[in-house]
Amino acid sequence: MRSLIPVIDIAFNILDLLIIARVLLSWVRPDPYNPIVRFIYETTEPILAPFRRIMPRGTIPIDFSPLLALLVLDLARRLLIQILLGF
Repeated sequence: MRSLIPVIDIAFNILDLLIIARVLLSWVRPDPYNPIVRFIYETTEPILAPFRRIMPRGTIPIDFSPLLALLVLDLARRLLIQILLGF
């Protein structure tokens, strides 16, 4: 089971990087038909959408769902690794 830990860690790191890339893409106007942009959006949307639904919409036009998603993903990574290590 310990051999799964690096694989899990790499998978979570890739998800983190994709979410950060999506945040950076939101600051510019990328071509929505670009395959890389589409891949980033299609991969991160299932992760970010639930957080957008639970986040209150205020007067500030800032989307905090990526930050919350990164925090929850980090918690999930740590929990999963601890379970594999047997606490």
